[in-house]
Amino acid sequence: MGEHAQRVELPYAPRSARHWAIHDAIDAKRFGVVVCHRRFGKTVLAVNQLIKPALTLRRQRPRYAYIAPTYRQGKAIAWDYLKHYADAVPGRVFNETELRVDFGNGGQVRIYGADNPDALRGIYLDGVVFDEFGLMQGRIWSEVVRPALADRQGWAMFIGTPNGRNAFWELRDAASQDSDWFVIEHKASETGLIDAYELDAARRTMTSDEYAQEWECSFEASVKGAIYASELAEMREQGRIGVVPVAPELPVHTGWDLGVGDATAIWFAQVSGGQIRLIDYYEASGEGLPHYAAVLARKGYVYGKHYGPHDIAVRELGTGRSRIETARALGIAFEVVAAQPLEDGIHAARMMLARSWIDAQRCKAGLDALQNYRWSFNTRLNEFKSSPEHDWASHGSDALRTMASALSDRAPRRRANEQRVVNAGWMG
Repeated sequence: MGEHAQRVELPYAPRSARHWAIHDAIDAKRFGVVVCHRRFGKTVLAVNQLIKPALTLRRQRPRYAYIAPTYRQGKAIAWDYLKHYADAVPGRVFNETELRVDFGNGGQVRIYGADNPDALRGIYLDGVVFDEFGLMQGRIWSEVVRPALADRQGWAMFIGTPNGRNAFWELRDAASQDSDWFVIEHKASETGLIDAYELDAARRTMTSDEYAQEWECSFEASVKGAIYASELAEMREQGRIGVVPVAPELPVHTGWDLGVGDATAIWFAQVSGGQIRLIDYYEASGEGLPHYAAVLARKGYVYGKHYGPHDIAVRELGTGRSRIETARALGIAFEVVAAQPLEDGIHAARMMLARSWIDAQRCKAGLDALQNYRWSFNTRLNEFKSSPEHDWASHGSDALRTMASALSDRAPRRRANEQRVVNAGWMG
């Protein structure tokens, strides 16, 4: 900030020595994972971890980012805190439209949502905090944010509460084996930040899994409200998630969810008798149909049916052509899957998973989506809604429903020849 920079006192003091230790850890190492219980104070810690270096870094135009699972969540959870603590800085300017604070030295702290990764492309960052990384698509780190830190050797901290074995769990596991990273975990039974009375009350009103996850930082409990939790657990127990070879003699069918302004997801499957082998998965955003036609060609499979959702036949206002017509011109002949009630589609997907094998490596992004596909939660009524959460996990899950609905329509014609999946290896 220069020799004669004015000293600024922020209205922030870490709640405990544990909070001080987190600030010290990110100062000592570039990357870190902080696993903490509910009401630990992670958001306040996070915004202050960003404000201080934005004011003190001796570089031109320091840039720092707070990334929430969605832009709306970032605004609801962190924006007021950011304004409150930055308000003490003379000359600061708040940009309500972009959820951004600009300081007189050229420093900036901005709130982003992981649901709009394109807003993060092409920028540079000196530091970033991911809040609840487990609710994000893991590739936003590797493909989008990590490159933005490279030029200025910026730092990154991932902070959150467990929510099943998702991307946050994988990152924590990898970080614990990497000397360039730190890992800090804080359970409510150890921090003393929550009164014992409150913890006892929580224990009485929550399931043991919920309590272990929210207050004791357990990754073993399934994602709260996860729609396919039991199906995926059964598949893992029976060894049906692993290496699934591609059978060259079988055609490859595809099931699609075509996004309008967001991601498009594709599952690739082979069918043999009663078995469904999910051999591949692809997802991207911001691309037109020619991109996906090129992806199909590049994979080199011999294709059977391409199953598209019912709205693929709707004509677009700009061109007057439907996407099914555009796809046909690119060599993709879609079969339109009729619209059906959501619960019927989820039931079809569950029935399909009961007789499926999934390749863990080629379908990793799709598996992450299925693992994190969950019912929306009404915090006011403290109950789940009858509709799923619409976030990054819904694209791959919707594509699976397309595939499942199409294959269930075909199932009655071959039911006599099918056998129920048993624990006998993927070859059955």
